[in-house]
Amino acid sequence: MDINNLYNEWLEKATADPDLKKELESISSNEEEILDRFYRSLEFGTAGLRGVIGAGTNRMNYYTVCRATQGLADFLNKHFENPSIAIGYDSRIKSDYFSIEAAKTLAANNIKVYIYKELEPTPCLSFAIRHFKTSSGIILTASHNPAKYNGYKCYNQNGYQMTDEEAEETYGFIQKVDYFTGIKSMDFDKAVENELIEYMGDEVIDLFLSEVKKQCVNPGICEKAGLKVIYTPLNGTGNKPVRKILEQIGVKDVYVVPEQEMPDGNFPTCPFPNPEIKQAFECALKMAEEIKPDLLLATDPDCDRVGIAVATDDGEYTLMSGNEVGAMLLNYLLSQKKEQGVLSSDSIAVKSFVSTDLAEVIAKKYNCTFKNLLTGFKYIGELITKLESQGKADDFVMGFEESYGYLAGTHARDKDAVVASMLICEMAAYYKTLGKSLAQVMDEIYDEFGYYFSDVESYTFEGASGMEKMADIMNGLRENVPSEFGGFTVTKIDDYKTSVSTTVSNGAKEPITLPKSNVLAYTLTDGNKVIVRPSGTEPKIKAYITAVGKSRDEAAKIADKLIDDANRLMK
Repeated sequence: MDINNLYNEWLEKATADPDLKKELESISSNEEEILDRFYRSLEFGTAGLRGVIGAGTNRMNYYTVCRATQGLADFLNKHFENPSIAIGYDSRIKSDYFSIEAAKTLAANNIKVYIYKELEPTPCLSFAIRHFKTSSGIILTASHNPAKYNGYKCYNQNGYQMTDEEAEETYGFIQKVDYFTGIKSMDFDKAVENELIEYMGDEVIDLFLSEVKKQCVNPGICEKAGLKVIYTPLNGTGNKPVRKILEQIGVKDVYVVPEQEMPDGNFPTCPFPNPEIKQAFECALKMAEEIKPDLLLATDPDCDRVGIAVATDDGEYTLMSGNEVGAMLLNYLLSQKKEQGVLSSDSIAVKSFVSTDLAEVIAKKYNCTFKNLLTGFKYIGELITKLESQGKADDFVMGFEESYGYLAGTHARDKDAVVASMLICEMAAYYKTLGKSLAQVMDEIYDEFGYYFSDVESYTFEGASGMEKMADIMNGLRENVPSEFGGFTVTKIDDYKTSVSTTVSNGAKEPITLPKSNVLAYTLTDGNKVIVRPSGTEPKIKAYITAVGKSRDEAAKIADKLIDDANRLMK
């Protein structure tokens, strides 16, 4: 079917949501807009679906969401005798609507649904899957993307996002579903009456928070420290659970940014609700001028990522990177566990392989086993599940990704900004009792282990031509192999797509045992690195830069040179 026929079919049949017909009518004479909505169908992968909200096969709407849900239902009914599923949603536009419609489709397929009665963080969905022992889970969220996006993440029975094999098989079922005739549904109230849909009570969140609280390593320290915190949930799901857990551990002086306190999928004061960028902290920083807190805390809309800004010696506030927070948290947890005599001889920490190597150096000091895994928190979730099956779950110290995702504990199998917010505040309180700020602690870590400067450059390629451009860039890097970046020679190339690691000096090749992924990693002289990978959830290629120097300034200058060469290759 050509694009104009698709457009006309949707114009006629897409009646489930009146917003769709209005949108389609408004673009009737705009071929470019029609093309962008219909040139492809949103693909279902390990990250589920993600796209702009609107009408068409390339948009997030009732039909694309429920078509995916119907395919998921077919997958679950094939593999489970009495399948069940947990559903959560965030503050994004239509997230609540999509969650209800997905529940109706699942119920029509005789799948028991447990659904949160209000918006909750993504890690709460992971927790619910494990608590109710469901076959799968769905959360409606687009994480930290701009307001025009929404998404549909799918989890397996272990509480982490689907594996490649599971997602591929589910996508096969989805492709068999007709948008207008293949989706089953039933009345929501009738499904509740028939016990096919059940709302989760407050006790589930209370159980989640009790598991989070168990990760404290210095209970009571916050009450002694008099920590002062400004917190922003960025109009998302963190508002209630983060504030509750901070109150429970004794952080009494918490000031919430009023403009960003309540759920609002339009994100009026932060067009990019991403704690990785300074703009997300602008309102909090303005408040800080008067309040003078020790710490600024920001969680993204689905509360699986957290970013911080910390007070410096000159009275200003500086944003800390995800790598810095990950390394500092790991150092705090390991040092405290060792001091208290509870650090296991089999302790293990883990990070994504694009995250800072500083963490691995810190772990070595404490004789903690360290693992590098592919990007994607599901791989950390898989590792925890394996440890649990071996009776070694308590050996897990923490896992993190440079993109501001952290997890301590095994209550969830996804990154958790609730437990991370709690531990960051506890860590800040502990060091405050010693007369140190987190900025000073980070400087001490650099002084001891060396300056590891990390940066991530993102290159966006929108529209129908963007995907082709991204593929061309990755193919070009494989065909025309760079010999150096920023004046530093490439000594090793790890191609995770071909699973081959090549030593440049002698051409020796070794297998890479991690799962295949479209990633190229360049090891350079003097410990520097450049890693290039297309995003799994956005139309972007990302370049991860690691620069190692004897001082902060030297490392930053090296990073600038590496970035310049990365920029050149992305044109």
